[in-house]
Amino acid sequence: MTALISLMGVITISLIVVRVGTVALTMTGLSRQIARFQAQSAFSGVGFTTSESEHVVNHPTRRQIIRVLILLGNAGIVSAITSLLLSFSTAENTGEQLFRLGIIAVGLLVLWRIAHSDWVDRHISKLIRKALLRWTQLRVYDYEQLLKVRSGYVIANLLVEEHEWLVNRKLSELQLNHEGVLVLGVERKDGTYIGGPRGATMRYPGDTITCYGREEALRQLSERPAGSKGEKQHQLAMIEQELIMKKEQQENEPDE
Repeated sequence: MTALISLMGVITISLIVVRVGTVALTMTGLSRQIARFQAQSAFSGVGFTTSESEHVVNHPTRRQIIRVLILLGNAGIVSAITSLLLSFSTAENTGEQLFRLGIIAVGLLVLWRIAHSDWVDRHISKLIRKALLRWTQLRVYDYEQLLKVRSGYVIANLLVEEHEWLVNRKLSELQLNHEGVLVLGVERKDGTYIGGPRGATMRYPGDTITCYGREEALRQLSERPAGSKGEKQHQLAMIEQELIMKKEQQENEPDE
């Protein structure tokens, strides 16, 4: 019976380790579905090659989590197999082997039900997240992936210079959102940083603004001159953005 208890213990610990790995990966910005798949793959040693796997191995924190899961997975699988062999090798007859097989089946069924319980998943994940936040520094998001930079959108720093369209104007006056440009932050010439600037924030020469938007839109914005010529380019950029939004809306509408 000691071998059976050891086997159930190893499987339980393995489930907890995979759950911890899943929560840890979600804390780096992966969706829960992808995080669960990658954690299970690493722990079992399957090693699927997918685009999601590339996001994992190219991210230092995720790579470290996967490395730990692989090491623990190898030890867990070996321990489980060893306990299983010991359980059957020490049985005195066929009847006892069948009895132990039944215990294993019932134990696995119980663990499977617990592992797939929404209530258990919700509360255990909450406890794991609190523990990881307290004792680790895993909240390292892959912002490029979250903002879908690879879909034609980029994050760029634009230096505000004299005689540019951006100079000495409030954010609300620029209406950059109508061009599909989101201002994430402003760094003043003296090093002061304003995160999530509001409409009243002014742009001065020497400021560096961090923007998110289409690559071509940001390039045009960085080259836009002051005066009527810049205003004309601004109007054209807003019209272009409106056309792009209409096109995307039409593409996303379900076919009748």
